[in-house]
This record gives sequence, structure tokens and C-alpha cells, in this order.
Amino acid sequence: MKTWFFSALMCLASAAQAHEFWMVPDRFSPPVRAEVELSLRVGENFVGDPVGFGRPMAESLRWFSQGGAVQLAPQLPDNLEQDSVALAFDKPGAQLIVLDTKPFTITLPPDTFNAYLREEGLERVVAQRKATGQDAQPGRERYRRHVKTLLRVGGQSDASFGVRAGQTLEIVPLADPQRLRPGGALTLQVLFNGAPLEGALVKVWNQRGPQLSVLRTRTDDQGRSTTTLPWAGVWMASVVHMVPTTDQQGWDWDSHWGNLTFELPLVPAQRRPL
Repeated sequence: MKTWFFSALMCLASAAQAHEFWMVPDRFSPPVRAEVELSLRVGENFVGDPVGFGRPMAESLRWFSQGGAVQLAPQLPDNLEQDSVALAFDKPGAQLIVLDTKPFTITLPPDTFNAYLREEGLERVVAQRKATGQDAQPGRERYRRHVKTLLRVGGQSDASFGVRAGQTLEIVPLADPQRLRPGGALTLQVLFNGAPLEGALVKVWNQRGPQLSVLRTRTDDQGRSTTTLPWAGVWMASVVHMVPTTDQQGWDWDSHWGNLTFELPLVPAQRRPL
């Protein structure tokens, strides 16, 4: 595999005030040995701005395939002046790119923080803040991003789609989303520290022209959620989990943001009988 670096548009600092954070290739099904430009985006409603892609923000960047796992972070630039990486894969099959960021911090006013908790399905944290009298206090948060993107190289896939990468918060497809058809069911499992996470709000996003679709489900006691995907296109699954901090560093909460992007392929047109 080769790695090249392209020019930047903005740095990671802009991510502090935004919501979803995802990785997206310029194409999800490249030919073997063809370059794929991989970018980071941050924003709301599945519309994002570029983010600097370099070692200052990356705790880990890994590539998983049938050939095993490869560490890519050492190949990243030592600054955030670039917003994309180009990869080329010399064998067909599923390719999973996994990024974990370093921690970042933010303090939000009480109303803003409480509204954000409800939007992300974190009612448990709302209740904890209320029970301890913190609901009128600013939210002091330390957050990390755990993102994946799934490629199908050479028109082929394999079991690598479901690799457990060991992320703190991880979204794992239980069936290959690249082999689904419109109207099919996407089943995901959400893991926190390797264990199934029950009751997490999973959002599944799609932008179809001007139409944004956000499908919401909750994980069961096995950390599983199932969502019907009505049409082909690029999809994103996201989940947020938050726990109290324990290291007395001045932050009240540690949040983890999980994300997975993939493409549901178009169904080939069928020929009419003559």
C-alpha cells in the first residue's frame, strides 16, 4: 500500500464547536491499486467541513484487511496543515480504516450542555447532573473520536468488514453492509471497552440530494441495533457515550463518539426478457 498527502483546508481546532465527526473516501469501491483520497469532516446534519489530518490529533490510525493490521499513524504529517490522505490497495477485498483521536476539551453553558445531552440520547447523564445539583453548572467535557470507514476494493468484500479494532467506543457491523440491498436491515453492535453497550442511541444518517434522513434506534442488552436502510448511497452510523471522569484533571465528563461510514451499493439494473 502507498500513502500520499494532499493540501489542507482547515485545522482540527474548528471541531470544538461542532457535532458529528467522520471519515469519508472520495469513492468507496475503488479498483485495485487505484488511489483513494481519505478525508475527515466535522459538522451537523451530515454536512461537514474539512479537518486537519495529522499526528497532533491522531492517537491511532490503523488499516485492517485480510492481510492483518497495519499502523498508519507514523506516516501522517507532524502538523495539521493537510486535510486528507491518499491510499492505494494492492489486493481486492474489504478494507477498514480506523482512527482514534487524542482527547480534546470543551466547556459549554448549562442550557447548551443539557440540550446536547438530550439530543444525543444521554438522559442518564442529565439525571446524574440533576441528582448531584450540577444541572445548573457548565458542562466541562473531555472528548475523543473513534471513527471507521469501510471500503470495497476491486468489487470484492470479505470478513474484514466486521473486525473488532478494540476502540474504546466501537461500532461493529454484524453483517456486511456492502452486501445489503435497499430495504435490507443493517445490524450493528456497539461496544464500550470491549463490552456490549445497552441503551445507546444509534443514529444512521443519509444525505440524498437536499433530503437528510436520520434513523434512530436504541441498542439492546447485547449492544445491538437494527435499522432498515431504504435506499442505496453513502450512510453514516454514529453513537455517543459519556461517563464521569476519574482522574481529577478539572473535567467532569469523558465522552466518546463512535462513527462508521460505508456505502450501500446500487442494485444493478435487471434486463427485461426479450
